Amino acid sequence: MKNSAIGHSWEDARKELFTPEENAASDLRVALIGELIQARQQKGISQKELERLSGVKQPIIARMEKGSTSPNLNTVLKVLAPLGKTLYVGNIK
Repeated sequence: MKNSAIGHSWEDARKELFTPEENAASDLRVALIGELIQARQQKGISQKELERLSGVKQPIIARMEKGSTSPNLNTVLKVLAPLGKTLYVGNIK
């Protein structure tokens, strides 16, 4: 929806700027990292403690949580395991 005062909404702009596949990939990354952060916080584990448990360096965990890096699958799996999480691959709805 266009607002004459500010222009297009972010959702409209996002649809114009990115392909549906790019938007889906972005949404998946955001959901995955959100789950990781929530699980770490619920367990009361610091990034430093997660480093000790996972073997993934704390600065990498911090960059993952900030979204400033796109970690490889092995790194994600190493971080999820001590949080009691796994990665499930299912059908896209």
